[in-house]
Parts: sequence; C-alpha cells; structure tokens
Amino acid sequence: MNKEQKFETQAVRTQIEPTHAKEHSTPMYLTSSFIYDDAEEMRASFAGENNRHIYSRFSNPNYQELIDKVCLMEDAEAGYVFATGMSAVFSSFAALSKTGDHIISCRSIFGSTHTVFTKILPKWNIQTTYVEVDDPASWEKAVQPNSKLFYLETPTNPGVDLVDLEAASTFCKKHGLLMIVDNCFATPYLQQPIKFGADLVIHSATKFIDGQGRVMGGITVGKKELIEEIYAFSRSTGPALSPFNAWVLSKSLETLAVRMDRHCENALKLAEFLSTHPEVSWVKYPGLKSHPQYGIAQKQMIAGGAVVAFGVQGGLEKGRSFLNNLKMCSLTANLGDSRTIATHPSSTTHAKLSEEERQKVGITPELIRISVGLEHIDDIINDIQQALT
Repeated sequence: MNKEQKFETQAVRTQIEPTHAKEHSTPMYLTSSFIYDDAEEMRASFAGENNRHIYSRFSNPNYQELIDKVCLMEDAEAGYVFATGMSAVFSSFAALSKTGDHIISCRSIFGSTHTVFTKILPKWNIQTTYVEVDDPASWEKAVQPNSKLFYLETPTNPGVDLVDLEAASTFCKKHGLLMIVDNCFATPYLQQPIKFGADLVIHSATKFIDGQGRVMGGITVGKKELIEEIYAFSRSTGPALSPFNAWVLSKSLETLAVRMDRHCENALKLAEFLSTHPEVSWVKYPGLKSHPQYGIAQKQMIAGGAVVAFGVQGGLEKGRSFLNNLKMCSLTANLGDSRTIATHPSSTTHAKLSEEERQKVGITPELIRISVGLEHIDDIINDIQQALT
C-alpha cells in the first residue's frame, strides 16, 4: 500500500500481489479453504503465529485487497469485511459491547440500525439513548457511568442532516467513548471521519462503493485493536462476505471518485431546481447554502453527496402521486446506484419506526429521498418535473 499516492491512484493501483501467472487484474479467489505445505505450517496458522489464509469465513485474498483500499481511503489501521452493511453494524456493536453497557446514538439513523438498538441489543441488557444530531447539550445529558460508545451517521438517512465530527470527537474524548461513524452517504471520497477523531467507520458497500446495484457487502475500518475484537467475533459468528462480491467491490472502488464527482454535480443541480419549484415545500442538500448545517458540510466534506431530500406540497397523497408518475427514475429501497432512485422513507426504509419517532427525526409523510444517479441531469430533472406537475 502506498499512503503517499492520491486517492484516485490508491483506488486504481492498490492490489494484492499477483500469482505466478502475473495477471494485470486481480483474479477471484473462489475457494472455501487454503492448503499448507506441512503439518507445522497448518498448526502455526491456526495458532495465529503466521499471517496465512485459513478459511474464507475468516479471510481471503479478495477480502484483503478490498480492506487495504478502504483503509487507505479512510486513513484507517485495519478493517474487516461483511456480507452486508447491517452485518457490519451489528457485528461491530456486538463485538465491542457487553451486558450492561450503554450506547449513545444520534436519533437520525437507518431504520434497521434503529431496530438493532431497540429490539435486539436490549435482549442482552444493552440500552441506547437517542440524542439530537445538532444539539451537543443533549449529548452531555445522555452520558451515563456505563456509556460505551457514541454512534452517528453523517449525512443522516434519509434527512441528510449533518453531525459535526470535530465536536463529536471532542465529546467522545471527554467521556472516554468510542466514536463510530456510518459514512455510507459520504463515502471515503467525500469525507474521512477518522481524520476528525473517529475510532471506527462503517460502510454499507452495497451503496456507493458498488455503485451499480449489483452486490451486497459491508466494511468496518479503524483502530487495529478494535478491529481485532470485531474479527474475533465475526470469525466465530460467520457474517462473511463472498469472495466474488469482494472482487466486484474492489474493482468498483477504482471508479468511486469519478462516479461521486458526477453524482454530486447532478445532485446539486437537482437540488437547485427543486428549490425553485412551486410544488416543493422544502429541500435539504448539504451542498446548498440553505442547508442549516452548510458550514459543517464545508468543513468536513469535499462535496454534498448524491442524496437530496425534499417535501412535496400536498403531503402524503401528493407524494404518492409523484412517485407513481415517475417514468425514468426507479422506485426501490436501495440507493447509491448509477440509476436515479426515488424512495418514500416513512412507508419503506423507516416504516418500523413509530409515527412519533419519525416525526422526531424529520421523516414527515411528504418527505421524498432522491439518490441522484449518473444519467444526464436534463433527463433526471425532466422526469421529476413531469411527475411533480
């Protein structure tokens, strides 16, 4: 790995060592296990005395290449890859928490992460207190003697609110908390939370890292001693990524910067268009000066990202009409695709939250989330324009 190279070069040129065939592009290692020269090497491998691949539930060359790339991009010491983004989220919590621990989390989080906090972790007497993304005073009030970690998304899903990473790091250091950041919306290209003090960064690689809606995957990167705990937990519990998906995701990273530049360019133009449309009641996009945390976006992101949130005049029924009238944009619960996607979060990705919980994080019935794709911006705007009117 070369830490001196620029981001785009690292993405393209970081590869594992070639085989005897001297291939230019990394091959797929579609194998469940690996062989040893003798009994002693096998014993030493299982004892952890050498750095050998043993079994693809534990490690695989394709995993390692993906990990190496993301660690370079995020300025992390180590990492581990998972079958999905949610397996990365859950495994990280489970590996680093014990019965009786307390978690502080920003209220604006993905619906499935909310379910982990409210339905799954309480089975082991691990409780969570939610705080507001933009209110550090509420963070202080949430601290308990058994508080273990502070978890946040920035930008948040789906409201694209921002958390000040520098302030969060100061808060965590003051109270001895681990700082874990879901960096999925920003990607390693637009934002590197570890540089602001995060201990761990999590990605759903299914989204922008893949970028074309093909495969699922997740990754956690950060401090080596924390990753070792996550590795030990995951080695036994088995949330393993497939070698094929790891190969796809590593190749996808080669074009991440190029794709995100176009995503951000299109998203800003769409947000500007929506801001002037009479059928739109409000627009939130980190790249707009009207965003309430625009200053934070300028400090910690190099661009606003690909996700635009807006409200349709007329509430829920008008929102449904808008979605039903789209002709080109896709209706799906995914995001981070090359194709533009429209989603109604309160009835899909965040439907398991109560109405009160949705209101607290700004997921109103009229909210539409657009994951802006790579189509020509004129075609994206034309489809959304005709659906609105």
